[in-house]
Amino acid sequence: MELRHIYSKALALEDLTREEAVFLFREAPVYELMHVASAIRFKYNPERKVSWQIDRNVNYTNVCLSGCLFCNFHCRPDEKEKAYTLTPEEYREKIRTLMERGGDQLLLQGGLHPRYGIDFYEDLFRMLKKMEPSLKLNALGPPEIAHIARVSKLTVRDTLKRLIAAGLDTLPGAGAEILSDRVRKIISPAKPDASQWIAVMKEAHLLGLSTTATMVYGHIETLEERAEHLLALRDLQKQKPAGVPGFRAFICWPMQVKGTLLEKRFDIPRHTPADYVKMIALSRIILNNIPHIQASWLTVGADTAKICLHAGADDMGSIMIEENVVSSAGAGYTFDEKGIRQCILDAGFSPWLRDQQYQKRD
Repeated sequence: MELRHIYSKALALEDLTREEAVFLFREAPVYELMHVASAIRFKYNPERKVSWQIDRNVNYTNVCLSGCLFCNFHCRPDEKEKAYTLTPEEYREKIRTLMERGGDQLLLQGGLHPRYGIDFYEDLFRMLKKMEPSLKLNALGPPEIAHIARVSKLTVRDTLKRLIAAGLDTLPGAGAEILSDRVRKIISPAKPDASQWIAVMKEAHLLGLSTTATMVYGHIETLEERAEHLLALRDLQKQKPAGVPGFRAFICWPMQVKGTLLEKRFDIPRHTPADYVKMIALSRIILNNIPHIQASWLTVGADTAKICLHAGADDMGSIMIEENVVSSAGAGYTFDEKGIRQCILDAGFSPWLRDQQYQKRD
């Protein structure tokens, strides 16, 4: 197997095989992957422009049955003193602050709450839209959708249709981690399995719902499982109906494990900037039908994110006015509007403010 041949296929936007993808993970030099990935990036997004966004990550509750080993944020339903669900007054204040900062979207996520079924979420979405009709809801994720459907005794399709009618605008790719049941049974034993995650996203695409895809790597997965995760996303994107967006973007980040059970039970390797740049480049090379690749500055910092803009990434994500889950496990970087614009400029690109659909806002 020759790297040159694989690069030629990738540059022609041809599908790589599993064996070719794994070979790139194992053998390809980072600088070569950066060169190929950057060329592919400019096929999709030919201008030297990088997008960014203003939104707020709101965790509506911290009660969750999933028991993920990497999560310091959640609590069990019986932990009465720690458990919370946001009140209308708290939402109102969060929305007010978001709008003052120029944002228009809530990334609304919680957990697998044992008592919250479809009625809770319909009421919540309608309340938020009534508070601020211009508000966009990028809410929940495949594990929560599957859980709500089970609790409510509904199909996934009917669950999504009712949530869309109540105000759901877009569906984030939360809870993917690594789409391998071997991995998921260890690190998130009560979370819906890989096939359920994929099934929710397939139904979302059939309904025309715009989504994103994610990966959290650098823990107990193998390189083969990383490659298979990317190929599963690519193949799912192929199944979307013509004329609907499917996955608009892919976001990956290294697992944050500080103080988690995952760190205590396993020897988790330390991630390096080179590892992340390589993951970004491989994502751009393998995901030949997803238009945008995002650099996760929150977990790797501005300097590494800037390098990623020369390795296939064309988006810097959000300034994230609020973020709780990843930060509670060790991610400590922050950005404001001025900082994220300057970061993009320093990397040699022009910043442009977008919405969740990758439409220009300024």
